[in-house]
Amino acid sequence: MSKKIAVLTGAGISTSAGIPDFRGPDGVWTKHPEQTKVYDIDAFLTNQKDREYSWRWQKESPVWNAQPGAAHKALVKLEKAGLLTLLATQNFDALHEKAGNSPDIIVNLHGTIGTSHCMKCHAKYDTADIMARLDEEPDPHCHRRLKYQGDMPCNGIIKTDVVYFGEMLPDGAMEKSMRLVSQADEFWVIGSTLEVFPAASLAPVAAQAGVPVTIMNMGKTQYDNIATRLIHEDIAVALPKLVDETIAEAQADEQ
Repeated sequence: MSKKIAVLTGAGISTSAGIPDFRGPDGVWTKHPEQTKVYDIDAFLTNQKDREYSWRWQKESPVWNAQPGAAHKALVKLEKAGLLTLLATQNFDALHEKAGNSPDIIVNLHGTIGTSHCMKCHAKYDTADIMARLDEEPDPHCHRRLKYQGDMPCNGIIKTDVVYFGEMLPDGAMEKSMRLVSQADEFWVIGSTLEVFPAASLAPVAAQAGVPVTIMNMGKTQYDNIATRLIHEDIAVALPKLVDETIAEAQADEQ
């Protein structure tokens, strides 16, 4: 029976892909606290200037143009080996999808920038299509024609599927993550400071279920004391190494 590994990723896995973290010492919001407004739902809904700034900022942000790094690709390898049962992520950069992990095992706890939706009729949009037209339409609104309104365009506000401040997490995301973490044989935390809740609570959930916890992060976390393994190394190097070792062990066990 192959091992079941549940993984939580945070900003640290994407810094090597060129995305600055938000809350670290050199984080975007540490240096520019006023920019948290980019993801403030009240400002976004009530003020056109704030909406336009939010869209422009997201388009110009490294989050939008980044490509998956070695660490992201290592998790694809872990999935292909049949060992990855959950990839819960606090990142909304869609890099796990870009790298090739299956949407069935990814849980975007804080949403994703890859897709967008109309806040009125809930029509789905590819964010790439909106970004491509942002110069013509800096404050994107929904063009879906509504049959029940005489075929008039909906004209609702469009927003990325990132979870903004003041919004709930995606429906069922934490429940699914908690279930799969407590059913796993190992729980790995990769590049998360474990400061932001409810995502951070997955570490004690694992420990209470008797699941060994690995924390791979450059800095300390508040849950280091419950970890069975702590790795303070460069994630872009350490994670591929851990994945290769884990796959080799699993293959040896099966023989």
